[in-house]
Amino acid sequence: MKLLPPRRRGWSVPLPSVAGASCSCLFLLLAACRDRSTPPADAADSPAPPAPATTWPVTRGGPTLSGRVAGPAPASPEVEWTFPLESPAMAEAAAAEGVIVVGDAMGWVYCIDVETRGLRWKFETGDSIEAAPALEDGRAFVGSNDGFFYALDLATGDKLWSIEGGDKFSSAPNLVPSPDGSATWLLVNGFDGITRCLSPADGSEVWTYDAGSPINGTPALIDGRFVAFGGCDNVVHVLRFEDGTLANELATDSQITHSVATAGTTIYSGNYANQLIAAEATGEQLLWVHEGGEFPFFSAPAVDDRHVYIGCRDKALHAVNRGDGGPAWTFPTGARVESAPIVFDDAVVFGSSDGRLYAADPADGGEIWRLDLGESLTAAPIFAGGRIVIAGGDGTLFVVGTGSG
Repeated sequence: MKLLPPRRRGWSVPLPSVAGASCSCLFLLLAACRDRSTPPADAADSPAPPAPATTWPVTRGGPTLSGRVAGPAPASPEVEWTFPLESPAMAEAAAAEGVIVVGDAMGWVYCIDVETRGLRWKFETGDSIEAAPALEDGRAFVGSNDGFFYALDLATGDKLWSIEGGDKFSSAPNLVPSPDGSATWLLVNGFDGITRCLSPADGSEVWTYDAGSPINGTPALIDGRFVAFGGCDNVVHVLRFEDGTLANELATDSQITHSVATAGTTIYSGNYANQLIAAEATGEQLLWVHEGGEFPFFSAPAVDDRHVYIGCRDKALHAVNRGDGGPAWTFPTGARVESAPIVFDDAVVFGSSDGRLYAADPADGGEIWRLDLGESLTAAPIFAGGRIVIAGGDGTLFVVGTGSG
């Protein structure tokens, strides 16, 4: 793998952005199921500690997939620098160990050095990449629509190992401590319906579970005891983390096309019946069902102490009360919201297909700021090193920090 020379150094020197560029296409999520080749929240059921602000090694910021970030969102945001990809990005990036890693629709995996803002390496897979990578201990883990799941050397981009599934890998992997804390386990779902728990060192199987139906979402870790995800069989599957055996199944009214979010032992998920649901991991039935309008919720949710936040194809971000599923507020945009939100202490940040990155007040949905990036935004933002990172539908990776305004 050829290493590329460094470019400019440092996070803080602004580079030209493409915020004024026109949007040449609207890139829709391809991981739809049909595309196959409670009581009020309290301290006992609050979200897991928010993700640290310095790294974002796994999708949604941590093993529980809550989408929470500790601390405030950037104020007066400005694009600090950009990086061109070969094609649009459909999934969020990952950031740790001084790099940003992201995949694109042409199947390339890019590793970008944060300090130099240059390409460290890129690796070509055989088909589109729809899922975020995960980073740990000098390795990058990423699935591709070519039916393979890869482990790559984070320093060189060399392939360390790969496994072949029965279909594409359209969900991001999760990295979690083993039940006894002695090792790290790698959880990944496949469109072949298999949940795999792997050793990050060599890809060997710890356990597997067959859901019997395609899976698009990432497995979430719940209380160190359970693993939960939704499937194209309309069911939220809950597994025992230690051995992958089925602990519970919770039926919903339609296919679950994205990752769930969790808080305590409660699971939150949208489905294709235009519903947002809440369920207890060990419960016998759903805690509540929030009925949407004419269009489906079409992003992974995020959750904080008061609300669940989710994007919808009705062009709005919706906030729903965690306790009873009642509506809290909606934030309208100019196009579909398929970019999963992330929740800071003082703002909910998300992208829209109208090309803008938005920040809304978690309490009442009031607009805090908007930033026009000029490209359709269906990938979720991440937060690392004090910056928001998001990839656009024209193939630009944006790094956004606090401006001087």
